Amino acid sequence: MRAIVMTGVGGPEVLVPSETPRPTAGAGELVVRAEAVPVLYPEAAIRAGTFPPPAEPPFVFGFQAAGTVVETGPDVDPGFVGCRVAVATNGSGAYAEYVVAPAAPATPIPDGVDTAIAAAVLMSGSVATALFDTAAPTGDETVLVEAAATGVGAYLTQYAARRGARVIATAGGPAKAAQARKLGAAEVIDHNDPAWTDRLRDVLGAVTLDVVFDSIGGPATPALLDLMTPVRGRMLAYGFLSGGPAPITATDLINRGLTLIGCAGPAWLGKVASHRAQVLYEVAAGTLEPLLDTTMPLDQAAHAHELIERRAAFGTIVLLPNHT
Repeated sequence: MRAIVMTGVGGPEVLVPSETPRPTAGAGELVVRAEAVPVLYPEAAIRAGTFPPPAEPPFVFGFQAAGTVVETGPDVDPGFVGCRVAVATNGSGAYAEYVVAPAAPATPIPDGVDTAIAAAVLMSGSVATALFDTAAPTGDETVLVEAAATGVGAYLTQYAARRGARVIATAGGPAKAAQARKLGAAEVIDHNDPAWTDRLRDVLGAVTLDVVFDSIGGPATPALLDLMTPVRGRMLAYGFLSGGPAPITATDLINRGLTLIGCAGPAWLGKVASHRAQVLYEVAAGTLEPLLDTTMPLDQAAHAHELIERRAAFGTIVLLPNHT
């Protein structure tokens, strides 16, 4: 079968189209004939060496895929065969024509939801739903969503605006600022400006931030603490677009009466997985706008990673295996 192999740590060129053996289902697993494979920002970070890879290269790359079940292993209901599902691998193997994955967390794709749309929305949407559920902002609170035009931030913006919260967003450049406003942000600040936190202070005036969804991290984040609501202000840290976490100490939080929630680790990933079905249901119901930037053939995975690294995409890029 055709697959994309990560040959080493480095630039997008390490993702090489190759012929590899078709996988078989082991105990508790199923095999999906992949029809749509999302390209995810964490994958780009792993490929580049920012985070450790799940295996020693070379290996078939990729976290998630969507398609039709063609095989089930022992202890898996054979009734899965023929069903459309979205799956998450154990860390590798998704950039391929056929994907083996654990059966238990497989998420059925509702009728009326295109397979590519399901692939595009599943990861970012389920992370956003888990974050929103954890923060539980109310309609009278002010929320900051960083990187609000695409990915997780775009879905957080939709959820918070729908709840009635005042959403202040950050985005990179005019086009993405326009998209953030379209999704429900009341004000948008360009986070490419080194002084964006000063601009945020001006926008807030006497108001404070009740919830901060922090996907940027890095040295700018501590400046947000003095703009947050004492006692009930909560920051949810779930990304490091700046290249590293925010340098915040317990003293910083205690002196201001703030809460920092780290959204990572096995328990957090379990919570994210539990929201996958909800996200696809909301897409089917028309209450959540999915953001699919473009589709391209599986063999163009390296080009897709180039676009991700340049922040050129306005939604998820989805790879389409070319079954023959």
